[in-house]
Amino acid sequence: MKNIKFLILGALFGFILYKTEVISWFRIQEMFLFESFHMYGVIISAIVTAAIIVFIIKKMNIKAINGNKVALTPKSFTKGNIIGGMLFGMGWTLTGACPGPLYALIGSGYWVVILALLSAILGTFVYGLLKEKLPH
Repeated sequence: MKNIKFLILGALFGFILYKTEVISWFRIQEMFLFESFHMYGVIISAIVTAAIIVFIIKKMNIKAINGNKVALTPKSFTKGNIIGGMLFGMGWTLTGACPGPLYALIGSGYWVVILALLSAILGTFVYGLLKEKLPH
């Protein structure tokens, strides 16, 4: 029961994704076909919001829920980023869904998305097995 607030926030976030049509396959298709600015506007808004939040976290030295300091360490760029990004984009294009709203899609009654969710879980598992053999 102590984590009920996270369930409520998650449900609220899913509801917002649904009402703003961010989980709509048609909106995602419009984005990839460059027919609409809707999804690009959402993505740009998310980037700006995240940048502001990161700035605030750094400036005010905000701590995590567990009381630990939030450590934002820079990551190095490798060719694996390109390969991973391409695989992610292909999966997004083929399924019509980013992994983030998969649960909202399932909650909206699109049961076929369970296949995409299982594929994402399988891909994560395979990545864990192959991580050390992949390009750095």
